[in-house]
Amino acid sequence: MNTALWTAQVVLAAIFAASGTAKLTMSRERLLATGQTGIAMFPMPVVRFTAAMELLAALGLIAPGLTGIGPVLTPLAAAGLCVVMVGAAWAHSKLHEPASVAVNAVLFATAAFVALGALV
Repeated sequence: MNTALWTAQVVLAAIFAASGTAKLTMSRERLLATGQTGIAMFPMPVVRFTAAMELLAALGLIAPGLTGIGPVLTPLAAAGLCVVMVGAAWAHSKLHEPASVAVNAVLFATAAFVALGALV
């Protein structure tokens, strides 16, 4: 179980670190051109805030386990990503993008696995 949790945490951290970095540094036009279509539903301050939270969540998934400091942050970070995925799935469903909704569902399930597994 520990190996599965760590694998899920590292995968989620990598995905959301990349996504957060892109959303924090790219223009709206560039994000849309590179496939981040879900941002079309939100103003850029919301996109930038979400990006910052994704970066903090990526850190919260990894740092507590490595340092032993604040282990409660890991399930909280994973739960926060669940919330982000609900918003992303909503946006992609409004844009009629079922493949993106499916990806959001997989990421939600992985984050939920980490959130629940880290509590045990």
